[in-house]
Formats: sequence, structure tokens, C-alpha cells
Amino acid sequence: MAAVSLCGMKISIRKGGAADLPAILGVLDSAVVWLNGKGITAQWGTEPFSERPKAVKQVEETMAAGDPWIAEIDGVPAGTMTLTPFPGQHIAPADEPEVYVRLLATHGRFHGHGVGAALLAHAAEETRRQGVSLLRVDCFAGSEGRLVAYYERQGFTPTDTFLVGDWAGQVLEQRV
Repeated sequence: MAAVSLCGMKISIRKGGAADLPAILGVLDSAVVWLNGKGITAQWGTEPFSERPKAVKQVEETMAAGDPWIAEIDGVPAGTMTLTPFPGQHIAPADEPEVYVRLLATHGRFHGHGVGAALLAHAAEETRRQGVSLLRVDCFAGSEGRLVAYYERQGFTPTDTFLVGDWAGQVLEQRV
């Protein structure tokens, strides 16, 4: 288990597993509520992940395809991500080995405490540990590009854009 201190809080990061599905859904559900509270409904919608069978199945499949990670503060799930060796279905794989950050989310009560930054730093460490030099992620490109700007502040560079229906996305990468 890795531990970092950011914003005055000790964040522990541990590898997750199938038994962590309820905790991961709880973080994702809380993120939906937090986003909606900020007036952002286009990113992940308005209905909790846990109440959408297709979303639950997607989370389960993503977790099974990679390594889920849980960030905790005082033993409470504060954030999550799953690292896979390939992107989701709407993104072309890289032409070299890669690690892809998927389902990155921070629980609403821990926003602004560095949880996402700690998880992304851990993703970079895991990528290097695997002997891979390319770390990629994609995100919602709407809301004036605030999420894209967040990833840029974390050291990522925007590459490709994509659309899923009318949902605009941005792929970003980082060399580690």
C-alpha cells in the first residue's frame, strides 16, 4: 500500500479487487452527485452508476480487465481508478505498449484534497514499474474544458478528440 500526504491529508492507495465493486460504485455515485451539484450533468449524467445496470456491468468488466486501485483517507474510500493495458471501446489503442487510466473518480467529500493527483502519480509509478513508457487517459471535453485543463496540470498532453454520440471526449498522454 502506497501512502502520500497531500493538502494535509494522508492518502493511502491500495490495489483493489472484485470485492471492492461496492466501494468503487460508491465513489462513482458520489462523483455524479458532486458533478450535478456543480451544474455538470453532461459528463456522467444524473443517475448514479449503481442504479444503471449497463454502467455496473461496464465497471465490472473494466475492473476485470485491469487493476483497480482505491485511494483511502482514514480507511474511507476517497477515490478510485482502474489501470488497463488498453483503452475503452471508443478509443484506438496506441501503436506501442500503454497503460490506460480508466474510471478515475474522487468521492465528492474529498474533492480538492489531492486524491486524483495522488492516483495519477500512482498510475505513473505503476506504468514505470511495468516497464511501459506511455500512460494515457481520456476525459469529458465539455464544461469549458475544465477536466482537460486538470489533466494538463497533472502533466498530460492532449492528443486526439472523439465523439460518442454528442458526448465530446479528449485523449491525453504522458511519457513516464
